[in-house]
Amino acid sequence: MKCHEIDYEIIGQSMQMVEVELDPREAVIAEAGAMNYMDDDISFETKMGDGSEVDQGFMGKMFSAGKRLIAGESLFMTHFTNNGLQKRKLTFASPFPGSIIPMDLAKLGGEIICQKDSFLCAAMGTKVDIAFNKKLGSGFFGGEGFIMERLTGDGLAFVHAGGTVVEKELNGETLRLDTGCLVAIAGDIDYDIQMVKGFRSMFFGGEGLFLATLSGHGKVWIQSLPFSRLADRILQHAPAAGGKRQGEGSVLGGLGDIIDGR
Repeated sequence: MKCHEIDYEIIGQSMQMVEVELDPREAVIAEAGAMNYMDDDISFETKMGDGSEVDQGFMGKMFSAGKRLIAGESLFMTHFTNNGLQKRKLTFASPFPGSIIPMDLAKLGGEIICQKDSFLCAAMGTKVDIAFNKKLGSGFFGGEGFIMERLTGDGLAFVHAGGTVVEKELNGETLRLDTGCLVAIAGDIDYDIQMVKGFRSMFFGGEGLFLATLSGHGKVWIQSLPFSRLADRILQHAPAAGGKRQGEGSVLGGLGDIIDGR
């Protein structure tokens, strides 16, 4: 396998974009709707599959698309190609506040496993596939669900995460974390789900009923703000039906307005 050798630059801090530079005839694949802007001479086409298997027939493409549908992703991916005679650039943006993580697959053993919604774009030749979690407990109770994405190749791939990202190296240690905070793993990492011990900790600790347990040798990427947590906070403070916030018009609602400076 030989992926295209693209160059890149990460732009921004909290709402990041990745600017990819393509030589003539180089290409990059991306999730539908991820592109922000691009130079002239770059063409794009929506296709079934990631283009990693040139000789893949129609049924093979349909099978790959079906697996993406099972994972909750779009049936199609967008292929961007530089058809000009000079270097051209295009950018991809993360769909929510956070960080974009460049992954050099050649330095990570040729493969990473990531959350199914975290893949942003990658050099042409990268294979984007689904990875079934072998343990049912991890699938039914883990924040990442039963299905994750497997990126395979020897080029650059980019994934996005919410908030601040921490990269940890495991050398036989065990790491426990909130199930939604896991972004990606690389290497010989065993991923499982364990129930929180203790009745009070389970129901009143606020950390959920389950924690992800990672052990082995390899790299782990952790996000500080999973999108599901951000969405829950937004819905919690959204106005109630009729355009009024919950509690508005009551004594508690008025007190809240005073505290908020309204």
